[in-house]
Amino acid sequence: MRLEIVCQNRVGIMRDILEVFVEFRINVSRAEAGGDKGNAIYLYMPGMLNMQLQSVRGRLEKIAGVYKVRRINLIPSERRHFELDILLQSLDIPVLSVDSDGRVVVANVASGKVLGVRVDEVPGMSLTKRIKNLDLETLLPRLESRLNGLRVEVRGDAFLADISPIYLEDKLNGKEAAGAVISLHPVESLGARIYAIQKHEDYGFDGIQIQAPKMLSLIREAKRMAPLDAPLLIQGETGTGKEMLARAAHLGSPRGRAPFMVLNCAALPDNLAESELFGYAPEAFEGARKEGKLGLLDLANSGTIFLDEVGEMSPHLQVKLLRFLQDGRFRRVGSDDEIQVDVRIICSTQKDLSELCEQGAFRDDLFHRLNVLSLTIPPLRSCKEGILDLALRFIDRACHQIGSELPDLHEDAVILLKNYHWPGNVRQLENVLYQAVSLCDGQEIRTSDIRLPALNNSNGAEVDMTGSWSEITGRIERQILAALYPDHPSSRLLAKRLGVSHTTIANKLRQHGIGNQ
Repeated sequence: MRLEIVCQNRVGIMRDILEVFVEFRINVSRAEAGGDKGNAIYLYMPGMLNMQLQSVRGRLEKIAGVYKVRRINLIPSERRHFELDILLQSLDIPVLSVDSDGRVVVANVASGKVLGVRVDEVPGMSLTKRIKNLDLETLLPRLESRLNGLRVEVRGDAFLADISPIYLEDKLNGKEAAGAVISLHPVESLGARIYAIQKHEDYGFDGIQIQAPKMLSLIREAKRMAPLDAPLLIQGETGTGKEMLARAAHLGSPRGRAPFMVLNCAALPDNLAESELFGYAPEAFEGARKEGKLGLLDLANSGTIFLDEVGEMSPHLQVKLLRFLQDGRFRRVGSDDEIQVDVRIICSTQKDLSELCEQGAFRDDLFHRLNVLSLTIPPLRSCKEGILDLALRFIDRACHQIGSELPDLHEDAVILLKNYHWPGNVRQLENVLYQAVSLCDGQEIRTSDIRLPALNNSNGAEVDMTGSWSEITGRIERQILAALYPDHPSSRLLAKRLGVSHTTIANKLRQHGIGNQ
């Protein structure tokens, strides 16, 4: 049990308070002073029973200078510890803290994956033996400032290591190396790192710049919905930018300066998703931390939580989410205490939730709770008018990341981009053009630099199977014509190549907007 005691800041008040617990034979394992004005004492008594609280509170309130005694979930140092730990564990890149001998003290989950061990096996490990070209015993005593981009090797893969030294101040000897914090970045993701750093500039509605009528209409709707403090459901295919739209809606609301937390419901098993969202009580289950864990709902208080792919949420988790939506209250895993927070819910899905409800895979009452406000992001193939402008922006961004000159986009490449069906939508377009900038000769991006699975994969084409028969076959026709037209740039040449009539090809080129037909 944890207590907050609001009291007068006077000499001896801590002793008087602790004597009460001695009197009741209750062990206090942690005590700290704090509060906004230094007027509170926080105590943690793991063995204190609920039935003892009434008697203890009455005795404490008789002490001169004690104003209020109340039960709390966490004392301030625990909250700070949990928040920093969640931040560390949420990072996708490996981050490790080492001591002066180069042995790991703290590490996140990503570190265990890179090193090929469980995260609980990383502490105590010597990194010098595990990471090639990283001699910490020699490096740390000489390191006077942050070292960026040291090339190292882990299990055969190349990484860039950023090393920030930790020093102890000594009045006699000056600074003494006490260890370092090390982050590892895959060499091939360097451009992605730069983009991630710069990407905050793209948050908000100004960052969504597809100049197509359907997208402009969507953004107008989203701007009207953003300030409304009600659940928002965003539907759309993979890669359409559902999280980006959710962030923009958050920033465009009165909650914009508060936290925006994300949970991918499809990426985690049921029990892990539950503890991530709601947190868990101290020692709630075997293997749990003895101090418990805060959930994303705690951390998003006053802000927004984005539930990505909510259609993948398990029935058990759907029930708990529905209860939270009803009154803003929830219980941590393994706890009977109710917690109330003020959080707006934004969800996304690729699936048709109404259809899932008919199948019994999603609760009707939860669907209606989430579907108060809704937006549907159109696929990129429905926004062909904006592809060229979007492509030029992605090329410019990629050049800045790679440090290369801005190439021209060949006319045939423009035709290819406009006529591809883009099953991965905007995300696929950006990735393809990043690769094209890397592959081109620096002067011009040609069709040979644009690697599209459905056109360039010799092992077989990917076919987007969504839509009706005519829509599917139309996309396949468009792929074939767009792929062959650059090498056979007239209806007669292309008709000869495909063994059909000139009239048939001319009509198809005109139908799909390819070439000058």
